[in-house]
Amino acid sequence: METVQTALWVVVLLVALAILFDFMNGFHDAANSIATVVSTGVLKPAQAVLFAAFFNFVAIFVFHLSVAATVGKGIVQPGIVDTHVVFGALVGAITWNVITWYYGIPSSSSHALIGGIVGAVIAKAGSGALISAGILKTVAFIFVSPLLGFTLGSLMMVAVAWIFRRTRPSKVDKWFRRLQLVSAGAYSLGHGGNDAQKTIGIIWLLLIATGYSSASDASPPVWAIISCYVAIGLGTMFGGWRIVKTMGQKITKLKPVGGFCAETGGALTLFLATTLGIPVSTTHTITGAIVGVGSTQRASAVRWGVAGNIIWAWILTIPASAFVAAVAYWISLQLF
Repeated sequence: METVQTALWVVVLLVALAILFDFMNGFHDAANSIATVVSTGVLKPAQAVLFAAFFNFVAIFVFHLSVAATVGKGIVQPGIVDTHVVFGALVGAITWNVITWYYGIPSSSSHALIGGIVGAVIAKAGSGALISAGILKTVAFIFVSPLLGFTLGSLMMVAVAWIFRRTRPSKVDKWFRRLQLVSAGAYSLGHGGNDAQKTIGIIWLLLIATGYSSASDASPPVWAIISCYVAIGLGTMFGGWRIVKTMGQKITKLKPVGGFCAETGGALTLFLATTLGIPVSTTHTITGAIVGVGSTQRASAVRWGVAGNIIWAWILTIPASAFVAAVAYWISLQLF
């Protein structure tokens, strides 16, 4: 009886750690949702975080749990995951999030979590325990999502410039200040829909591994779904202010029309990825869209040095979080 109770407490503590990661995900990625709308002056920071948090939560009613299914069942072979693997994965992801938040680097919480899972699983059972199809499509979208965001953002900017070429700039600015509320809401909806599901997925992974859910279940428990959407919304409300400045001003100077195009391009990318069940980085997506918008003005409008530093953080995210996760897995084995 005591062993069963101990095992239950371990699961409860790991679920709490996963929800903490989800909160940090919202906190860390808040800048992705609000940077453009704040930097263009359409909303004040306090208004923007409440606005984004609302749409983060509303995503629970919009998207199917395809991303959660990929993380919960499509990354690791059945029977490999245990509490030590989940602990290592979460510690690896949280550690990388804290480091990049502290230095104001817009990295990917999503890929930190995937890297954490990969590192802990390899430490336990080797690379053969991973499902290559799930890993490959996640890795592929490290490159696809920013490129798609870049393409859609730049195409929209060119289209808008052509459509409104005979309209007074002041009038265009006035219209797009209103339209940016729509695009910011859509982007926050996509952010909540993709990112909250990653944490739902790892909780589902844990529950299946410990016997509290069955691998044949069509979806995770309702309490896990609601908890993760609430956590990411609250994280967004408290916001990651260190990263807002980098996303909103350091890459390129945005006006409302540019903010609208970047957010819309990013939102379309997130909607597509979430529908396909692919866990993508909202950071990668919006950064690509912002660079795309800036590059349509002139190449020098983009601060390529800042963009380059961000790309290095992207490249390092999965291996760095995987290394920390492998170490955390080993420590977990020694302690428990």
